[in-house]
Amino acid sequence: MAYNDIKNILPKFRFQGKYVSSRELTSGNINETYALEYQDGKKTAMYILQRINTYVFRDPHGVMQNIALVTEHLKKNLLKRMDNAERHVLELVRTVDGEIMYQDRKYGVWRAYTYITHAVALDVVSRPEQMEEVGRAFGSFQRDLVDFPAHMLAETIPNFHNTTKRFYAFVRAVDEDKAGRVKEVEEEIEFMFDHRRMLGEIVRLLDKQIIPLRVTHNDTKSNNVLLDDKTFKALAVIDLDTVMPGSSLYDYGDAIRFGASTAREDEEDTSIIKLDMEKTRAFTRGFIQETAGILSDEELIRLPLGIKVLTGELAMRFLTDYLDGDLYFKVNSPNHNLIRTRAQIALLKNVEEKEDQLQEMVQRYMTRYT
Repeated sequence: MAYNDIKNILPKFRFQGKYVSSRELTSGNINETYALEYQDGKKTAMYILQRINTYVFRDPHGVMQNIALVTEHLKKNLLKRMDNAERHVLELVRTVDGEIMYQDRKYGVWRAYTYITHAVALDVVSRPEQMEEVGRAFGSFQRDLVDFPAHMLAETIPNFHNTTKRFYAFVRAVDEDKAGRVKEVEEEIEFMFDHRRMLGEIVRLLDKQIIPLRVTHNDTKSNNVLLDDKTFKALAVIDLDTVMPGSSLYDYGDAIRFGASTAREDEEDTSIIKLDMEKTRAFTRGFIQETAGILSDEELIRLPLGIKVLTGELAMRFLTDYLDGDLYFKVNSPNHNLIRTRAQIALLKNVEEKEDQLQEMVQRYMTRYT
């Protein structure tokens, strides 16, 4: 029973009312998550309780400090244009001692949020109008954090999108050939070397201050946006564990890479892997409409670069892990990481073929909304 797993944790937080029930949510891959129901007089109060995976997030206090700072800032800016931000931003439930998390040697590290009701998160976006709302949500996220000093945030996963350092790790994996697999992936290795300069371009742009350092989400999948379950309009961006300093191009690029691909990340038939331009246009329309006047022209015109870099980065990470013997990503077969690598390479090739279309699309929306 879920209650037996969490009964010693519940009294540590400021939940309002009397405990009624709990159930474990199994959709997430990293943290243990429970939905709680409390009765506060005649009102039902819903909460989310999570145990943070400290193997993945080695600095849970840094993670939670980032979340606290960002959600407070989001709420402040949301309240400037709406009367109530209750369903539009995650709200932390403090511990009885007023802390942002509860840490115990025996039970681990826990946090709690109020539950955003009457909302859905889509694992797969089937309609362009839904993709536009996802784009609008992540665009609003950028807009409402534009005045937040990114340097104040902890880098909870160091060098997460530092493709220069990731390329060095890839080269090391090739040289060491721990799993004896280099000879079977010479074509994929050559592809990565051919794309070395492109892969490091966003890092160079940040280093030269051509594009600014911003607060970025870094996991811009469609299921990290809550939509109203009746109108399907965007409500809130969730899963803020990877919020860090970065580039807006990372968030845009990863959202398109994941949400506008015509196939799964581990599709074996690479002939069916394409960039769905209808979904790409829908997301871009929502994203640029919300960020017009917020992101610089230097960022907006380079949005297609974000798709290329993030797709190539993931291909490189899968290939590095394959060469190292599958130490990082979970695999369900000996060739799983190689299949993933080839899928991302196929997607990147199609993105490159459509680069002129992508640039024209971005320019059109920039003209319309800026």
